[in-house]
Formats: sequence, structure tokens, C-alpha cells
Amino acid sequence: GKEKLKNLNLWLYKDELKKIPKSVKPGDLVHVKDETGRFLALGYVNPKSLITVRILSFSKREIDIGFFKERIQNALSKRKKIQKITDAYRVVHSEGDFLPGLVIDRYKDYLVLQINTAGMYRLKPLVLETVKEILNPKGLLIKFDKKVANVEMLPEEEEKIGEIPHEIIIHENNVKFAVDIVGGQKTGFFLDQRRNRKITTDYVEQGFEVLDLFSNAGGFGIYAALRGASHIDFVDISQHAVSLIEKNCKLNGITNYTVYNEDAFDFLQNVQKKYDLIVIDPPPFAKTLKEKEGAIRGFKYLVVNAAKVLKEKGYIAVFSCSHHITQKDLKDTLIFASSKTGKFFTILEHMYQDLDHPYLLNAPASFYLKGYLVMVE
Repeated sequence: GKEKLKNLNLWLYKDELKKIPKSVKPGDLVHVKDETGRFLALGYVNPKSLITVRILSFSKREIDIGFFKERIQNALSKRKKIQKITDAYRVVHSEGDFLPGLVIDRYKDYLVLQINTAGMYRLKPLVLETVKEILNPKGLLIKFDKKVANVEMLPEEEEKIGEIPHEIIIHENNVKFAVDIVGGQKTGFFLDQRRNRKITTDYVEQGFEVLDLFSNAGGFGIYAALRGASHIDFVDISQHAVSLIEKNCKLNGITNYTVYNEDAFDFLQNVQKKYDLIVIDPPPFAKTLKEKEGAIRGFKYLVVNAAKVLKEKGYIAVFSCSHHITQKDLKDTLIFASSKTGKFFTILEHMYQDLDHPYLLNAPASFYLKGYLVMVE
């Protein structure tokens, strides 16, 4: 583990630690030392978790309100560029902002906090005090990661502080979206795709036919419609998504669309028309490494079948939000689709999560979203 700490890596796994004192409980703050007793880092520990220590600082210091203020102010200062184009963004991206186990998303005057670890849960009073002082929200929702609730000793129930409206209208690049932070997916909206919505739809020309698969709230399709596309077909299996798409189209004055409440795989198999742009933005197919093979099969199916219903020199945007699917995996999928369809694929754009979801090289898991925009001929 010492080498990793030298590279400023923020995670230590159980097998990288020589000794954990018996008295240590989940969530305790600890000093990590080398064999000679020299201080290496300060973090919080959970002996029950595979990632046993998460680092908060490489120097000795108090983990107090001053610590949190400094971290959150620092995170905000990195988001100046994004604040100019939207009133909804991620304020804190866990390890990416040196606050492991904590995610804070801002939707106008409201905040959604996600607490994912025992250590961060123990520090919750300090987090709340800091957030109220620096961000002064009208209302605040705290969500806990249900998948790890048991190991990390987190409550199941979310907490509300102050008033939270059923719907918040946010603005992004002059596009409006209705967000339901209580019932929505993730913390309410896919903020990480903001930049890619713009990059992808900048290629849309007047009269384009666009297919938005796994469209969730309809972000890509709505951007495309506002760029002059003649018709958008949205496809999503969730009824909740369908009502969001309709609401968001109405908000932006869009009427030239159809929503298909069905499975994207089935839709591609049966569709009769051809498109100028197809967006493939599925939910995480591979949450674990075990699921990787099946995920890649899914991507191959989607890209091959999308290429078949694409007009000459049409575009495909394909994304994966699984940390386990690499850029090479995605590229190999495109190569497979090229040989399978006998068409040439030209990569026009490499896409990643937006800047409010910082990818810190010392925390490899902070990089998860990758995508390509290709032209097929």
C-alpha cells in the first residue's frame, strides 16, 4: 500500500494493510503509518469493506468544519465555467474532489447529498453545517447508497431538510428540464452528460431524423430538436421516463416527436425507418466486472443494429457509464460493428463526463463515462 500512497492514490484495500488494530470501528478516523511508524496519510476506515481505508488528507490535520469548508470552496472554484451555462451541477464528486463517500448535486436552490460510506456518515454533521453556510440551500435531500447500506452501516431511509418541491425547472445551455429529485434516477438528472449533449447535437442539421435510445429525461433528443431536427423518436422502457420526456418537450416548445415506451433492443429489431443520428446511452450494463462480457455483447448488438437503420453518412453516439467498460472495449465494439455491417466508422469525437464530475488520475474509479461520436459510411 505504501507505493500507492506515494502515487497519492486515495484507496487502500484490506490486503494492502499489514495490521488493523482490533479496537477500530467502521467510520473511525485513522492515521496510516509505515513499518517504522512514520505518518503517511489520514483517512477513515471500515474493516468490513473491501476498500478498507479512504484517504482524506496526506498531511496531519483536524477533520473539522475548516477542512470541509476548504474542500467545498475548492470544488466550487473549479466549476466556474459550468456555472455560466447551467444552474444544475455536481458540487462535490466524491474522490474527484478529495471527499470520498460524498456526492453533492445542486439543482438551483436545492441540494441532493449522497452519502456512501460509514466514514462520511460519521462526518455528516460537519458536512451539513458547511453546506448550509457555503451553499445556503432552500431544501436538502440526503440519499444513502442502498447497495452498500449493510456493509457501511448506513440508514435505508432518505432524509429531508427544509422544503423540497416536487419539481424543479433547471436550465442548461438555454434548454429547460424538469427535475424530480425525490423520485428521479441517480440524484435526479444525468448532469454528467451535459457537455456531450451539446457536442453530439452540434452535428445536427436542419431536417435530421433523430433516434434517442434509453432516452431517460430526453436530453439528447430535445437538444437535437432545438438544433433543427425534423423529428425525434424517443425510446425508453420506463413509464417515469416517458412522462419526463413529454414534460420536457412541452417546456421547450417541441412538438415534432414520438415516444416509444419499449425496450430499446426490441425497438431496433422492428424499426422500419432510417435516421441521421442515433444516440445510444444505456444505463450501466456492467456494475461489476463479472457482468462485463454480457455488457459488451449488449453494446455490439446495439451498435450493429443502429448502423443498419442509419442513413448514408449518418452519425452514432454511443456511451458507457460503467467504470469496468474501457475506452478500448467501446472502440473494439465499433470495430466489430464495422466488420459486421461492412461499413466504415470514422471517430469524430471522444467524449467523457463533464467537468463537474472530475476525473482525478489518483482515483481511477472517478473516471467512468466514456463515449464516441462516429460517422458511418
